[in-house]
Amino acid sequence: MRVLGIDCGTEYTGYGVVELVSDERHNDRLVCIICGAIKVSPREPMPTRLSRISIGLGELIVKHRPDRVAIEDVFYATNVKSALKLGQVRGVAMLAAASAGLEVAEYSPLSIKSAVVGYGRAEKHQVQQMVTRLLHLDQIPEPADAADALAIAICHLHTAATRERQGEVKRADCPSEREDVTRGRALLGSRKIAAH
Repeated sequence: MRVLGIDCGTEYTGYGVVELVSDERHNDRLVCIICGAIKVSPREPMPTRLSRISIGLGELIVKHRPDRVAIEDVFYATNVKSALKLGQVRGVAMLAAASAGLEVAEYSPLSIKSAVVGYGRAEKHQVQQMVTRLLHLDQIPEPADAADALAIAICHLHTAATRERQGEVKRADCPSEREDVTRGRALLGSRKIAAH
């Protein structure tokens, strides 16, 4: 699976494409395909900035063909104006993904840090160091927004892998629906007989 992680921002919107690759022994590893940031000038009108971000993300999606897109969930900011602008960037990111027919997953900062570092209150530098390790990179990705975007993509891949394993366990442990219905009827029938 290939995931585009997006770290939304009004000046720098980080992006990172990460792929989960399996070798012939079914050993999984994470590979960084590309990362960086779309920089827009704070002097430009907001509609122009949003357009540049949308075009940049659209080009990334066409070029790198991710299977899914993951972004950071809404967080509460003390500055309402900043929160509104960030919400507009998030909307543009979701629209770029949806326009390409891709599903968008949203993760809280706590979930992202937990998935990458193992601790939801980890510091930014700890997340950056773990991203570097998990992706076998020579150095911490620059700018910081790119490292954050990679962390979001890694979070989605870890979450998807966990859900898939849980689904396999449930399918292996649970009888089919038809067996459940048959057992339920048999149980009800035995209760009726026992009651009479």
